[in-house]
Amino acid sequence: MTSITADRLTRTFGDLTAVDNLTFELPAGGVVGFVGPNGSGKSTTIRVLLGLIAASGGTGTVLGESIEHPERFAHRVGALIEGPTFVGSLTAWDNLRSLAALRGLPKRRIHEVLDIVGLSGREHDRASTFSLGMKQRLGIAAALLPDPELLVLDEPTNGLDPAGIVEIRSLLKSLADGRRTVVVSSHLMSEIQAMADDLVVIRFGKLLYSGSLDGLMDDAVERVIAEPEHRSDLPQLLDAVESQGWSHGSTGGIVSIELPADRSADVDRLARTTGINLRQLTPQRDNLEDLFLRLTGSSDAELTAGRSDQRNSGATS
Repeated sequence: MTSITADRLTRTFGDLTAVDNLTFELPAGGVVGFVGPNGSGKSTTIRVLLGLIAASGGTGTVLGESIEHPERFAHRVGALIEGPTFVGSLTAWDNLRSLAALRGLPKRRIHEVLDIVGLSGREHDRASTFSLGMKQRLGIAAALLPDPELLVLDEPTNGLDPAGIVEIRSLLKSLADGRRTVVVSSHLMSEIQAMADDLVVIRFGKLLYSGSLDGLMDDAVERVIAEPEHRSDLPQLLDAVESQGWSHGSTGGIVSIELPADRSADVDRLARTTGINLRQLTPQRDNLEDLFLRLTGSSDAELTAGRSDQRNSGATS
């Protein structure tokens, strides 16, 4: 069962292709990470899928309904796109009451969503007095008003301090029950790795990966840092590593060896067999950011730098 599908989905802005022939399926239930660096086309893709802007080509479905008819699924979807916007002079309650009235929702639902996001007791405070983290919680509360089957959040931890990020992450994981799917768009790979069950990875509007997080992490490699106790043993250690055909490098008396995950013990056995005592044997496994860099061949800077042509054209991340 799927929550969202895209079939050759494309969106252009003049000469810029912000979404480039995307095809993927998002499973129903759990947390789905929609990831890529700033300027990769994440927000534009979400807007197209939710019917906020039209596709230039291709098609898709949301909860089994065509994206060409968003009125058929809008009541089953809650979304927070590019940060929450509220009337600062109104209280949290009044802001949510206005939104609930527009959708014909009962007032009791306001109490329910405030409790879910941890804002009970602050409902009569003006939105202008809220911290950034509280405003994000209020935005999520607004998205939860219709009790949606699909919750779509665009960069929900953007600008938060570490404590705020942990709080939002815990909240989102709790919301992704068996009935609800939570789609989280983010350029923060570490946050997605900490909460997602499945992933869609894009760069420059093109699909790089679609599938389970575990499936992608299976491709992780382990870098084992080995340092012989005696510097004079380094040539012998290098010869032994080369005899195994392992990819490696050496600098300053330390050998860095690339292996499939969880194989560091092989290096220890090899050293002992060769009669070399190791001062250091440290495994360093790839995380999601490492895998992303390998997928794209991009630099660390590209993970945080958006494309100026997209920003200037009106296409979003």
